Amino acid sequence: MSDLAYKPGQLPPDAVEEQAAPETAPGPPGQEPGVMAPAPGGDGVQIPVSDPMLQPGDPMPESADAIPAAPAPAPAAAPVQAAEEAWVRTEQAPQPQQPLTATEVDAKPLPRINIQAFCEDDRTAALLQQASQDRRLARTHVSVQMGGLEAASHYYRDAPTPNLIIIESMHKRDAMLMDLDRLASQCDSGTKVIVIGHVNDVLLYRELLQRGVSEYMVMPLSVSQLMESLSNLYNEPGTDPLGSVISFVGAKGGAGASVICHNTAWAISQDIKSEVVIADLDLPFGTAGLDFNQDPVQGIADALFSPDRLDEVLLDRLLSRCSDYLSLFAAPGTLDRPYDLNAGACDTVVDVLRKNVPYIAVDVPHIWTDWVQQVLIQSDRVVIVAQPDLANLRNAKNLIEKLTAARPNDLPPHLVLNQVGIPKRPDISAKEFVSAIDIDAHAVIEFDAHLFGTAANNGQMIEEVSPKAKAAEQFRELARMLTNKTEAKSGSKSLLAPILAKLNMKRLGK
Repeated sequence: MSDLAYKPGQLPPDAVEEQAAPETAPGPPGQEPGVMAPAPGGDGVQIPVSDPMLQPGDPMPESADAIPAAPAPAPAAAPVQAAEEAWVRTEQAPQPQQPLTATEVDAKPLPRINIQAFCEDDRTAALLQQASQDRRLARTHVSVQMGGLEAASHYYRDAPTPNLIIIESMHKRDAMLMDLDRLASQCDSGTKVIVIGHVNDVLLYRELLQRGVSEYMVMPLSVSQLMESLSNLYNEPGTDPLGSVISFVGAKGGAGASVICHNTAWAISQDIKSEVVIADLDLPFGTAGLDFNQDPVQGIADALFSPDRLDEVLLDRLLSRCSDYLSLFAAPGTLDRPYDLNAGACDTVVDVLRKNVPYIAVDVPHIWTDWVQQVLIQSDRVVIVAQPDLANLRNAKNLIEKLTAARPNDLPPHLVLNQVGIPKRPDISAKEFVSAIDIDAHAVIEFDAHLFGTAANNGQMIEEVSPKAKAAEQFRELARMLTNKTEAKSGSKSLLAPILAKLNMKRLGK
């Protein structure tokens, strides 16, 4: 039996005589939908906002039983076998609409589970369909049907229940509990249940929890609220937060995505003082080891070709420490064998990194395969590095459109224009470039052959060669933006700081 089920013959809780509390109207404006809150007055019994049976100036009844209520409809008789098929709606759920704005969802990825939803409202079905396309549900199998509790009860008479059932009911408290009791005896052990209702009633919420329902949510809901509830159901709130994966990919070969990735990761480690790992997925030609003057014997290839062996202990052995906060998961950079990767191995390695490191900077090679597409879609942030020419413009536009459609509940990819202003090269202006792809550039890094060439030849980062260079500050700003650390260092000052200080001294008469 599941958490929802009762023993055969057991009297359901709602059969015991108790005072019935009226359902309340939806909460006041500003109250977050889907959040249950007791009415002011106490003990969880909600006071009705309005009652058509009461006239202005009449005193409120002393108890809920004294409130006149319309007689409840008589329960329908059990249909015969031939008619049972009629009330199960088999039409396909409506297709979801694209969200108007992209926002970040504070939810963790779900494990490999089966989720079956039975809805009564087309809007709820569309919401679940939209949530099923989120990257955090990539490992789950989600099916959405219409019919609500009746369809679910009929469906699970002969079928095993999945890991999670999402039920929508538009009934009031008594009718909802009656339908839920009928479904309870059909649930297998280990099945979790989420109920989506349209009644904001604390007593109903408590009754559902007593019956073993995992969560009760009130419409209207947003995708972010639904995703966070699903995530909390399978991820313990007390566990450490998962690391953030930031992938860097070039719109064209030679755009400089590796340089941007390595310098941004260095800025995260030095400016924000947070642990970060650079994962170089360009196994035959990766330059992470060269850029940091490292030559590790083992690296990311050992983990990718034996993903089942990777754990916290092996990860610590494979990482190469570059600084107090920066470690390197280096690529071999050799051609002694072909490197044919699969998406499952990449997912396993990234998952292990997520559990052990706050930030993972993934250097993605400029190729298009199943595993590259999977890594980009599953990333928390994606940075596209492009040069201001026509080929980069076309490729960047295609990447942005592809990733935005595949990640509808995430922020769109970030754009970095690199090597801008090469002498004698006719560039597309930054304004025209961002206008063509309809996305702003978060950084426009000018071409500086001496600075970047010196750093590359010495195995150093830009901040090590010239901390006051404009590019070094741009990498620091990019690191803060990608990690949501918008505040700058306390010791950093703008160029106008001395002038403003003198003006303030004159104003104060000093």
